[in-house]
Amino acid sequence: MKARLLWAAAAAAVAATAARAAASWIERQPDPVPCQRLRREPEGEEAFLPRPDGTVLRTIVAGEGSPVVVAHGHRASLLEWNLVQAALVASGHRVIVFDQRGHGGSTPGADGIGSGPMAQDYLAVLEHFDARDAVFVGHSVGGFLALRAVLDHPAVARRLRGLVLFATWAGRIYDGAPHNRLQVPLLEMGIPQRLARTRTGGLLFGAAQCGKRPSPAMIEVFLEVFLQQAQASLVPIVRAFAREDRYPRLAEIALPTVVMVGSADRSTPPSHARRLTAGIPGARLMTVPDAAHMLNWENPHALVQAVSSLHEAR
Repeated sequence: MKARLLWAAAAAAVAATAARAAASWIERQPDPVPCQRLRREPEGEEAFLPRPDGTVLRTIVAGEGSPVVVAHGHRASLLEWNLVQAALVASGHRVIVFDQRGHGGSTPGADGIGSGPMAQDYLAVLEHFDARDAVFVGHSVGGFLALRAVLDHPAVARRLRGLVLFATWAGRIYDGAPHNRLQVPLLEMGIPQRLARTRTGGLLFGAAQCGKRPSPAMIEVFLEVFLQQAQASLVPIVRAFAREDRYPRLAEIALPTVVMVGSADRSTPPSHARRLTAGIPGARLMTVPDAAHMLNWENPHALVQAVSSLHEAR
């Protein structure tokens, strides 16, 4: 027994040393975008959209031209679109960004944070801004919910020109993603949130969302937003990742679709992107080399290119 305890203690010490070394390496990586820019919210006209269950959605609209509606991922906020929104507005688009219910400046409401009410919010946003012939961009959970919205609410599809689904999936999040078999249950328990408040834990957790060269600035701002979100109210949507499965219905989607994924994404790996592409008729796959789950910051120009390709397709 004593030998086993000594062995366990030694193994823990080695792991802690390795973690600190990895954190130090991450801190020395270059920042392609400074913190000050990453912290800057998208500019535009702010509006608050009330929902029947008491939810109030915070939105920002900017630009003129063909509409683009974008939906962020889990425990994020509309801040994640700052680089993409600026580029899209400059390219001649009217861009609508919003905080998902229970995230950022949007309240959760009586119906809670489930895929059903969140998908209905998408229709509400499209109708409120009278978005027509729009491209809808969904990141991570944003894409997962976009699929439900398109499949369950025909009025959503009628308002869209196309879909950009990036770093996302249609359910069954554990398939082909051993990383998630640990990460998702830990998210339910709130453990990553506690670890992310430590220097080493935060750097390693943030780096897991980045590609081959994690940016300390991106990790810092990502953690700031991640740690601001309420843990308990978001558990239902985390559980939906694994329990829901819309892969069998993908053939019902008739919209031109671009599926994007970073080649280094571990949370929503390329296997899910390939499955989405195979299931949605006519879908096109774009793989971004060395990028990962924070593709919106790591390569915003690739996202703008995907949106432009759908607008130019007709």
